[in-house]
Amino acid sequence: MLDILDDMDRPGQTGYLLLNDEGAVLSSSGDLENDERTAATIMGLINLTSQVDSKAFPPEEGFKKLSFVYDDHCYIICLSNRKIHVVKKKLPTDIPSNIV
Repeated sequence: MLDILDDMDRPGQTGYLLLNDEGAVLSSSGDLENDERTAATIMGLINLTSQVDSKAFPPEEGFKKLSFVYDDHCYIICLSNRKIHVVKKKLPTDIPSNIV
């Protein structure tokens, strides 16, 4: 069976999670291989976004992408076709922190 992740490797990517809309891990690789804890944390963050001020962020205009940026890596979370795609990427160390 063709591994879905073979076509999804990107430069700088250190891990990948694919979750269903209930948070179950459908596939994973790298630093995020079988990482149920990170999956649960991400689902908590996604659920939290629905509780943000509805006047400032109307529910019908829900997010499509979230990014969490740290000094040396980031998580990029995208929603597509009722699935949650999570990519962990390393960041270049030569970028000043005030730019990111």
